[in-house]
Amino acid sequence: MKTHREDTPRRPNIVLIMADYMGFADIGCYGSEIETPNLDSLAGEGVRFSQMYNCARCCPSRASLLTGLYPHQAGIGHMVSDMELPGYRGFLNNNCVTIAEALREGGYHTHLAGKWHVGGYYPLSLRGRWNAGDETHPRPIDRGFDSHFGTMGGAGSYFKPHALIQNDEFVAIEQDEFYYTDEISRYAEQVIEKEASSDHPFFLYVAYTAPHWPLHALPEDIEKYRGKYAKGWDSIRTARHETMKGYGIINSKWEISPRDEEAPPWNDVPARDWEDARMAVYAAQIDRMDRGIGRILEALKSNGVEDDTLVVFLADNGGCAEFLREDGHLEYIDPLTRDGKEVRGGNIPETLPGPATTYMSYGLPWANVSNAPFRLFKHWVHEGGISTPLLARLPGTTKKGHIYHRPAHITDIMATFLDLAGVPYPKEYHDRPITPLEGESLLSAFRGEDRVRQIPICWEHEGNRAVRQNQWKLVSKYPGEWELYDMENDRTELTNLAGKYPEIVREMEHVYNGWAERIGVIPWDRIREMKGDEFLGR
Repeated sequence: MKTHREDTPRRPNIVLIMADYMGFADIGCYGSEIETPNLDSLAGEGVRFSQMYNCARCCPSRASLLTGLYPHQAGIGHMVSDMELPGYRGFLNNNCVTIAEALREGGYHTHLAGKWHVGGYYPLSLRGRWNAGDETHPRPIDRGFDSHFGTMGGAGSYFKPHALIQNDEFVAIEQDEFYYTDEISRYAEQVIEKEASSDHPFFLYVAYTAPHWPLHALPEDIEKYRGKYAKGWDSIRTARHETMKGYGIINSKWEISPRDEEAPPWNDVPARDWEDARMAVYAAQIDRMDRGIGRILEALKSNGVEDDTLVVFLADNGGCAEFLREDGHLEYIDPLTRDGKEVRGGNIPETLPGPATTYMSYGLPWANVSNAPFRLFKHWVHEGGISTPLLARLPGTTKKGHIYHRPAHITDIMATFLDLAGVPYPKEYHDRPITPLEGESLLSAFRGEDRVRQIPICWEHEGNRAVRQNQWKLVSKYPGEWELYDMENDRTELTNLAGKYPEIVREMEHVYNGWAERIGVIPWDRIREMKGDEFLGR
């Protein structure tokens, strides 16, 4: 067993784990039937947050996670295409500092295993001409990480991921058996084994792509879940809600939102076996990720640093309702597998998902299950799009088995880590001014103490807008009107009180408008007019 030097005081190591496109109700300790014993053990040994929020979509959430700022302030107000507009460049700008940069200045070693997706656009059509490392395509090693193994862009095959890089060089896959989730876990284990004997604390960011589409999983994992979803989405969704209530994650007075109007009743679905298979593969992706997290936790334990390490887990947005057409998302679909077989893209009921030759998503009705008991999905800022599990464990600091019920936001992660590490947030970094931190430290919440958030939480993505202030939430689904909800009594957003409390709407709209102007939000109508829907759909 390796240990650090006994005579050297050591600040806590930090392991930050992020899932990709995973809903609030998709792990066992938040109500799911999917087997996640390792995440469940984190919940039992640490704290769970019932009202943790992300930024509704992958790269905006990752920008906020890494910088403690809102996405527009960090340069990723939309996605990773460069709009050549302030706040919408598609890569981390020079007026933000990452967790890795700040912690490295404070003496930490810093590493990333997995997905980056905050450094420009990496479509397959430009393979061979990717500009990794230039001003508009910063790599993790350009933004504070000592090492990185993973993908530079967003979605991609789990068996043949594109834009796979190690530090400063793109790498080819050489082993016969390659599954990206396992390789992320393996690299994270190697980092822990190396750093455990160091005199320096370490920060390890583990950014899985699971369970993001495509539905790719190993046959033995899929078989474990085949048939489990034959009872249909209504039954599974209701069961998850009931389990959540039993755990105390959800207040029993909050009614489950109705099945989404675009999801048919299960008995009306013609391809029920295929639907069962789609959800089985999705579950298998989460199951495999959890086992990788178990390997990471075991590496901490076997290397003698478990008690010195904060482990945090969360997701970047809610479940994803996107239906992959035969001609959709082609920029992510490599036409051939590693052994030269043709890949057929799209949700095709005649083909079972899972192998490398397919490229499917699980669709809106199952995403509605992932986000139980809430409404809507990734992309929107109703609760289904922005609610994430958050687990945190640091022996001796986090309150064992505690559920924290007050609102928190992904911008708080940076503030928490710096607070724990005793590292100041810089006003300048490498002679450039840095935007002041937006988040608040959650250390008191980790200890089980009640805390009242000092500032409202706000959102904007593609014109979808929201403000959360104390018990109230003001929210709008683009291009609709404002809706107002009392989150203490109706977190599932079923009773719109905007007409009853117009003065609260006006007050909170004023808060939103001031926030949007301060952080550089450009109205979505204006962006659509300037850039066009074809560009924005990339």
